[in-house]
Amino acid sequence: MNQSTLDTIHSTFEASKQGAIQFGQVIAQLIAAGVESYHVDYRAGRITFYLPDGSSTDCSFEKPQHGIADAFDSAAVHAAVLGAQQGKVQYPEFKQLTQQAGCVGYTVWIAGRHVSYLGRRGETHVEHFPD
Repeated sequence: MNQSTLDTIHSTFEASKQGAIQFGQVIAQLIAAGVESYHVDYRAGRITFYLPDGSSTDCSFEKPQHGIADAFDSAAVHAAVLGAQQGKVQYPEFKQLTQQAGCVGYTVWIAGRHVSYLGRRGETHVEHFPD
């Protein structure tokens, strides 16, 4: 992975983490960098970005201070996603809302245009990118 790609991934991550850009902007910047997917692990405080050539890079963030709910609530995850899509919820709040909904992490499949949200017992909720 070249330095330009790393710089784009890291700057996009930082802007998202601060709530300075919305999900659509994140995806556009990561596509431009060649990212094919990324996985967010709330429990480990880590995001791993993957490129088609098999290379990857990790970014760290603060683990949830309030914990992650035990029960997975896919309706609450869906509501958080809708809020983000409508520009009403930025990433810091999105993380908190999905963690309160029992989401332990998710994978954004940029090439597949969907996100798989995961509960601690293997529950999965899939949200497709809006057209």
